[in-house]
Amino acid sequence: MFDKLVCFGEILWDVLPTGKQPGGAPFNVAVHLHQLGQSVDLISRVGDDDLGSELLDFVASKGLRTDYVQHGKTHLTGVVKANVDDANEVTYKIVQPVAWDYIQYDAALETLVEQAEVFVFGSLAARQSGTRETLYRLLEHAKFKVFDVNMRPPHYSKEVVKYLLEKANLVKMNHHELAEIMAWFGEETDQPAAMQWLANRFDLQAVCVTCGADGALLWANGQLYRSPGVSVEVKDTIGSGDSFLAALLKGWLAGQEPGDMLRFACATGALVATHQGATPAFTETDVQELLAAQAV
Repeated sequence: MFDKLVCFGEILWDVLPTGKQPGGAPFNVAVHLHQLGQSVDLISRVGDDDLGSELLDFVASKGLRTDYVQHGKTHLTGVVKANVDDANEVTYKIVQPVAWDYIQYDAALETLVEQAEVFVFGSLAARQSGTRETLYRLLEHAKFKVFDVNMRPPHYSKEVVKYLLEKANLVKMNHHELAEIMAWFGEETDQPAAMQWLANRFDLQAVCVTCGADGALLWANGQLYRSPGVSVEVKDTIGSGDSFLAALLKGWLAGQEPGDMLRFACATGALVATHQGATPAFTETDVQELLAAQAV
């Protein structure tokens, strides 16, 4: 059993028409891992401002430690303006530069990552050199590296995404991101073939592709696994992909059968989509009940 996960990257406020809500993919993944019974720490950075203090309070309220969330005096706490006019396809305007662009490397972070069994990171946090250099250094100390692709234009480059793919052991992305990455290489865009190609090209243990309401695909152990979507009434999809990843990692770490872990992950993402915001409270039992209801 893997006993500790570390999530690295952005923590911020999603500003919605209804008000602001805490967010940032690494933070969301950490919250959902904790809710699913996993031991997890978060590495990030907030500004020395009221928004930063509110975020730290929220992190603590979710049961997570704030020991590795740095405080910066130079840059403000991160803010993202979310457009939820289409509940199934939320778009974002991501302010920069902000505090999480300047996560500083130190010995405590190195020790934390060395002692963790899983290190989860994304491409958005690598948009600027400060946090990117810290990420690159920490990757050299990580045992099992999970790359949560998060390609938000214009906050990524081919070179950085390719480098992170080379460092990863498990990669999760959506179907749009898979198509774009394969176009860079001039390779097959058929999803199963593309996933196998990526696994071989970057020596990946697993490649997972989410397809929104159509479910997800997982390439692992030299096989392709599919899970259909779980039908729910969607409030918004903010945080659905993050909860999906948390659930997938829970199953992965427990040595679960790939098809089962994929189905559980799809149900977890669907459950979160029935709520507003990225980090609604839920339990593993809630997910199992949703799955059971689908089977009826």
